Amino acid sequence: MDRTQINSIHSRCEHFLSYHRPCSLREHLRTIADSEYCDVGRDAYGQGGFVAQFESEIASLLGKEAAVFMPSGTMAQQIALRIWADRSGVPMAAFHRTCHLELREENAFREMHRLDVVLLGTSEDIFHLVEFEALSQPISTLLIELPQREIGGILPTWEELSAICSLARERGIHTHLDGARLWECGPYYGRSYAEVCALFDSVYVSFYKILSGLPGAALAGPADFIAEARPWLRRHGGNLQQQTPSAISAKLGMDRHLPRIPEYVAKAAEIAVALNSVPGVRTIPPEPKTNLMHIMLPGEPESLVKRAMEIAEQERVFLFGGLIQTPEGSRTELSVGDGALGLSGARVADLFERLLQSPMQA
Repeated sequence: MDRTQINSIHSRCEHFLSYHRPCSLREHLRTIADSEYCDVGRDAYGQGGFVAQFESEIASLLGKEAAVFMPSGTMAQQIALRIWADRSGVPMAAFHRTCHLELREENAFREMHRLDVVLLGTSEDIFHLVEFEALSQPISTLLIELPQREIGGILPTWEELSAICSLARERGIHTHLDGARLWECGPYYGRSYAEVCALFDSVYVSFYKILSGLPGAALAGPADFIAEARPWLRRHGGNLQQQTPSAISAKLGMDRHLPRIPEYVAKAAEIAVALNSVPGVRTIPPEPKTNLMHIMLPGEPESLVKRAMEIAEQERVFLFGGLIQTPEGSRTELSVGDGALGLSGARVADLFERLLQSPMQA
C-alpha cells in the first residue's frame, strides 16, 4: 500500500493513536492570518517584529538570557556544538549513539564543522553516570537528548541527570540539551522547563512536533553565545528574509498544546497498559515516561499495515501508517496527542487484538 492511499485513509479517520487530529494547510494558514500575533509586525532577516518578541518569550520560558529562532533543529545543534568546540579548542563532542546528529544528518557535523564524537550508551538504553565517569577522551560538549526518541522516549532520573551535568561542569565540559521533545518531559520531572534547562549551558527546542507548528526551532543560552550563533545562522543559510509566519505558528502551537501535555502523557500511560495486555504486543519502555513510546508487534510490516488500514476504514481509527522490520518483529513509534484522547484503553486493546487476528479469524 503506497503513501498516497495511506494518507487518504488517514484523512477520513476520526481518532488517531499518534499525534493530533489533522489540520489542513488552508486551516493552518488561516489560523495564522487571523491571529492577534500578526498585529505585532513582521521581522526582517530575524530582526524585530513578532520574531524578536517570541525569541524573548522562549528565552524566559527556558530560563536563558537569549534565544534565536531558526528554521531547523539540525542547524541549531550543529551551530551549538561548533561554538562550544571553538571556545574550548577541542573539536570533540560526546552524545548517545542514536543521536539525530549521528543517524540523520548525513555526517554534517564532521563534514561541515570538522568535529568528531565519542558515542555513548547502547542501541536500547541511555548512557548512565558510570559510563560518563569513565570517559577519558577530552571533549568540548556533552549533548543529552530528553527524551531519547530512537529508543522509545526513555529518560534518566532527575538525580542521575543532575549528577551527569554536575560532573561535566566540574570537568569544564559544556552541556547542550537536545530538547526536540523537551515539552513532553515536564510531567515526569515535575519541574519547570527553566529548572530542567538550568542544568545545561545551551538548549534547542522544536516547534513542529507535538506543538504541531510549521517547521521551526529555537536555540537558547547565554547572551554572548546567542550573539555568536547569529552569524553562524547566516553561514548555514538559515537567516531567512522573514520567519514571522513560522514563529506565529510556533506560538499558537504552544498556546494550544503545552497546557495539554499532562493529558497526553496520562493517555499514553493508559494506552501502554492496554497494549501490553494484548498477547504478542509490548511497548518500549513498558511504562512510558512521556507521551512517546515504541510498539513491538509480531509479524511482518506489509501485512500489518494493510490490516491497520482495513481497521481504519471500518472503525475510523488510525493506528499507524508504517512499521520497520527488526529481528524481534515489527516496530513503530507512538507519540500521543489530542487525536487519541477520545480512545479508551479497552478500545485500543480490542483494535490491536483484531489487528493480530488472521484474515480467516477476522
